[in-house]
Amino acid sequence: MSTLEAPYHRVREEVARRADALWAVASALHADPEPAFAEHRAAALLTGELRQAGFEVRREVAGLPTAFTARSGRERPTVALLLEYDALPGLGHACGHNLIAAAGLGAALVADAVLGGGEGSVLAVGTPAEECGGGKALEVAAGVFDDVDAALMFHPGVYDWVRAPLTASEQYRIGFRGRAAHPTGNPTEGIDALAALIELFNVLSAVGRRLPEGSHVQGIITQGGTATNIVPEYAEGRFGLRALTAGALDELADGLRTCAEGVARATGTSFEVERTSVRYEHFRDSEVLSEHFAGHLTRAGIDLSPPVPGVYLGSSDIGNVSARVPSIHPFVAIMDADGSDHTPAFAAAAASERGRRVLEAVVEALACTAVDVLRDTGLRDRAWDGHR
Repeated sequence: MSTLEAPYHRVREEVARRADALWAVASALHADPEPAFAEHRAAALLTGELRQAGFEVRREVAGLPTAFTARSGRERPTVALLLEYDALPGLGHACGHNLIAAAGLGAALVADAVLGGGEGSVLAVGTPAEECGGGKALEVAAGVFDDVDAALMFHPGVYDWVRAPLTASEQYRIGFRGRAAHPTGNPTEGIDALAALIELFNVLSAVGRRLPEGSHVQGIITQGGTATNIVPEYAEGRFGLRALTAGALDELADGLRTCAEGVARATGTSFEVERTSVRYEHFRDSEVLSEHFAGHLTRAGIDLSPPVPGVYLGSSDIGNVSARVPSIHPFVAIMDADGSDHTPAFAAAAASERGRRVLEAVVEALACTAVDVLRDTGLRDRAWDGHR
């Protein structure tokens, strides 16, 4: 066996030795789903495993009760393995976050066991509330990734894609205020706020036909009046915006405000706009690191391809991490492409035998990539050059 191959062989041995324990973690998380920012038992389980392995654990990082970091080694370079563990209300782990958590845990434990803390630092980062709330975005803002050289994670899916086509997104609340009146007794005295909100939907529908690729606005009415015999004095909607890049998202948000202002002038209402969510940046793939991961995954018989052009799979706060450090976020299929995540069938797949096989393959590929990052100065330089 060559000197270059020796660490990879040790990774495979470590993964095989830990396979049952990692599957037990994934299964325990799957059986006990917790929603965003309430993943207390999940965080306790994961930090307990890391602390037992000798990692230095910090809880409640970035002021988030269920966020954590666990470090082995104290010097740069540092590679971060990201763990997601929030579940969907009513659907449980229908996005497979139990597998993401177990994969990040396993890769951190394996990489540390192989390198022994002698070639940098392995950092496991517990990232709550990916589905809604943006734990990673808040951690980035708090400086959790300031001294990190690469951030690695995977996502189970219905495609085998080397990188994630994830858009930028944020949500806004728009309220219109008019004047209440009786709709038949004194209709001319009323200013219908609900009519203004509905007109905004009509305007956005027309504007939507000429938005650039990857940009769209989806809205719902959250408040539309109190009674049918009262002209609505106040009406409110929530609007989700997505765009291919952060810059395009800024333009879309400016356009939304312009549309609301125009409707308010036309209807005699006043309006207010408020951003109501953490901003998710678009994902910036580290091509050089993704190629390394894909090469390691091939040994398990899983070949990753580029994503299908024009197909976007939503948004994630990994985009905020990728704006800060070289990052990977490949998709690896745990069910066929005629299925979809955020469904009961996908939740079942996250606890299936195929899910277990993918977990073991991904832990090996992530750990090997982490070893590459920590041992190869040239690889880190190329990743940072591509990031800049």
